[in-house]
Formats: sequence, structure tokens, C-alpha cells
Amino acid sequence: MAEAMRRLKHWGWGYEDQQRPQREVAEAAVGIREMFGFGGEAVPAVPLGEAEIRSSRLSPPPGGMGSGGPELFSDDLHERAVHAMGKAYRDIVRGHRGEFSCPPDLVAFPRDEAEVSEVFERAADWGAAVIPFGGGTSVVGGVEPRLADPDRPTVSLDLGRLDTVFELDRESLAARMGAGMRGPELEHRLREEGLTLRHYPQSFEYATLGGWIATRAGGHFATGETHIDDLVESVRAITPSGEWQSRRLPGSGAGPSPDRMLIGSEGILGVITEAWMRVRPRPVFKGSATVGFDDFATAATGAVRAIAQSRLGPSNCRLIDPLEAQTMGAGDGSATLLLLGFESAEVPVGERLEQAVAIATEHGGRVMAQKVSGPEDENGPDARPGGEAAESSGADLWKNAFLMAPYLRDTLVSCGVLSETFESAITWDRFEEFHAEVSEATRRAVAGISGAPSGESGAPRISCRLTHVYPDGAAPYFTVIAPAVRGGEVEQWDEIKAAASEAIIDCGGTITHHHAIGRDHRPWYDRQRPDAFAAALGAAKAELDPRAMLNPGVLIG
Repeated sequence: MAEAMRRLKHWGWGYEDQQRPQREVAEAAVGIREMFGFGGEAVPAVPLGEAEIRSSRLSPPPGGMGSGGPELFSDDLHERAVHAMGKAYRDIVRGHRGEFSCPPDLVAFPRDEAEVSEVFERAADWGAAVIPFGGGTSVVGGVEPRLADPDRPTVSLDLGRLDTVFELDRESLAARMGAGMRGPELEHRLREEGLTLRHYPQSFEYATLGGWIATRAGGHFATGETHIDDLVESVRAITPSGEWQSRRLPGSGAGPSPDRMLIGSEGILGVITEAWMRVRPRPVFKGSATVGFDDFATAATGAVRAIAQSRLGPSNCRLIDPLEAQTMGAGDGSATLLLLGFESAEVPVGERLEQAVAIATEHGGRVMAQKVSGPEDENGPDARPGGEAAESSGADLWKNAFLMAPYLRDTLVSCGVLSETFESAITWDRFEEFHAEVSEATRRAVAGISGAPSGESGAPRISCRLTHVYPDGAAPYFTVIAPAVRGGEVEQWDEIKAAASEAIIDCGGTITHHHAIGRDHRPWYDRQRPDAFAAALGAAKAELDPRAMLNPGVLIG
């Protein structure tokens, strides 16, 4: 494929050929200052050749992946930089500065399970840690070789070559897929069969199936089977102690699930190599509506809660506060927006949409746009990327901005603007207090560092949206946009993040709803999970990974 020849940026989001010329970034800086009232001159990223990257402490062994094939291990400078960090704001900042404090010593590119085992054997001989790496889109330090022992060598285990669809069971609606498949290729292969996995996180373009499973990822859809947990039928993995293969079953009551133990394990127990996934026919009937409200919190606990508890099952039920809507171009900042969407492969969705809209209006909402489409429409099921319901113009603008946000953030970093997010989940009975206290704790932290209180002209922006909703609660997702402290961006964000995380845990929420734990969330995860569970997880790791080589420092110990 042509994309195989493209190189990822050594910092930031996307490929090298997607980086905007410095002239365009400088022009964007002017618009950014006009929009936010803050930001500075555009500073170019440090070229890779001038970056701070230590020399590899390991040498690639002779041999490789077979006659005429590429070598299994690489110490290439660009590959080591790409695999040194994920895609959190603090990662983008450090990469932009050319600061790669803990790059892997080698990057391994196995083509099959035998070569995964070979990496384990080599790493054991070297005394090295092994960091599983999918698409590199972690925003929590999950793929960064940041170890408690800085002298321990590291190998980044890139699973991108385990990317084949092995088998399709149309009768059971399941597909056996390689863990290295990225979202677009996975959906392309399924689309050829008229099917879809229906899992569209914001990282869809680059993230891999194995990464989704290992981090217990949540998809773009607001209700129903949006979590990867619900889509996994069985998992196969290679651990340092041997193979792990669960049985294909639609359900089972046979003790704790071996699949569930791997889902969310973040690479500390073994390396996921393939999985049977539940798939479904692609939707052909779609409907959407945009409903405006005067207040975010009351819209959440009123209309959104009622829709979630109605079991109508919208594919999209995203509530966006006024500032979020304005920032993302979906509205003028005068109203909270509820973006509703429904879809089906078999039956029209107009009636369910009407019922959801009626619930929203009963709770004070006003309909701003509404439409439905079917298989006969020109804008049919494949007209929009991601397979989500056809949406109204305001929602379209928000969705497009949502998909482009990771690319835009690179420009914001260059222009001295802090742009980052955090998310959680909380039950409905505690939602309003949770939203208010977490928002206020974040505002205080931002104002204390950035100097201007939220709400004033040119002040930081702290906004919120609901990404997922359940009958018993919701997942609020916060965005912070503020003047960056040039040269101290990482420390600035770490202080803000710590204040927000303390408030989240103190108010009874989860430290993450779908972004995983990694190294960045560990202090708060340790307080969230039971100590006895941590001990049990540690015992499992000791059995499967006796040398503690797999992703040390993530989740436990």
C-alpha cells in the first residue's frame, strides 16, 4: 500500500507529509490569537537531527524475520523517536521541543507470534523491558519507556505487522482479526463484506485493534455496545510464560473471564496477537436531530438521563456545553446542544428519533434541526466517515472539528496554546455536584497558573461534553484551552491535571472512562481500585511475566 511508504511524524499527530508549512502555521497563529485572545508567535518544531535522543544501549542482533525480509529489530533514530512517547499534550510539547528523555533502545517489528516470542527471549537475555506498541495514540503514558530504573534498557514492540484479517464467520457475525490492524483498514475489509465493527474512537485513524482491547477503549457511539469489552468474542495472546487462547463463546458463566483479564491489561500480562470480534451489518437507515437547551447540567440530568433510561438506544446522544459548541464551531455559544442520532441496518429509525426528540422537548429543549435518511438516499450509509448517523449542519461542524482536533493541537502547541482534555464517569444522582466541583477545581488551577479567570475576554476556556450515556450515569469529558507557559508547558499541565484528578477521585468518579491508566493516571488509579485486587493482579503478572519485563510501572508495581 502507498501508506506503507509514509513516515509518521517524529512528534505530534499524523504523517510527515501532513505537517503544515511553517508559513501556514504562522498565519494560523494570527487567527488563533483573534479567536482566543491569547497565544504567541509560531515556534517551529525542533528537527529530528537536532533533538535530544540518547544513543541506543543495545545493538540489533544479527538475522531477522526471514530471507529477504526486514530485520526484526531496529535502532533507527526516527523509529526510536516515534516510539518514545504517545500523543498526550505533554508528549506533543516534548516532541516539539526535541526532548526525548527515555526513547526505546530498539524497536521490534514482529510479523508473527514466533517473532513475538523471540523478542521476549532476546529481552530476557538483555535484562530489558518490553513496551507493547499499537498505534502509539496513548494519552496517558502507556507506551512511553519511562521506567523506575532509568538504567534498564527498553524494547518497543510494534505490533503493526500483525494486521491480517484471518477469517470471517458470517453465520455467527464474527471476524478473526490481527491485533495490528488499524481502524481504517479494519473497516475497509469489513465493508467489503457489508459489515462493520462499529467502534470509532477519536484515534480511529491510527489506533489498532490490539491497542483498543489492551486499553479497554470506548468508541464514538454514545450508547449500546460502544466499549470494546462488548465486541470481543475471544482473545489470543503471547505471554513470556506461553500462549493464552480463550474459547469462542457467545457468553459463559464459567468463572472469571480470561478475555476480561486481558481487556484493559495494558500489555502487562501478555501481548495480544489476534481476536475474534463481534461484527454487524452496516447501517442503512439513519436519523438525527439537534436540540438546544439553556443549561448544561439540567439538560444532562433531565433530558439526557431520560433518553438513556428510555432504552431507545441512540447511536449518538452527545451533550455539548455552550463554550464547547462555540469553540468547535457547532454553535454561537448561546446554547447547550444535544446531538441525537439513530441508525439501523434493518428498519427505519424515524419513530425512535421522534420519541427521543419528544423526551428532549418535554425537558425544556427546542428542536434546531432534524432529518432522516434511508438506503435510497444519495447520502446513504457510507456517505459519512465513521458510520455514525447522518447529522444536522451544526453537528456536522462539531464532528469535523472533533476529528481534526488532534491535528490542530500540533499547531496550537507551536503557537503557545495549551489544549488538553480529561474525562471521567459518574452516576446521575451525583452528576451535578461532580460537574460543578471538578469544573471549579480545574478553573482554580488554570487561573492560578495562567493568570486570568475563566469567563473574561482572552481568558482560558474550560468546557464539557457528555461522550457516553448510560441508564445509571454519564461520562463527562472536559477540555482546557489556555495560554501556555512557554518553556514550562509540561509542568503547567501536570499541575492542572493533578488538581482535576484529585477532584474526580474525591467526588467519587473514575480517573478515566476510556483513556486507560498508563503511567500518568497511576497515582489516582491506586486510590480507586481495591488493594486486594491489586495484589491479585500482581500475582497474575508474576505468573505470566516472572521477569517483570512487560510494560513495568503500568497499572501495578
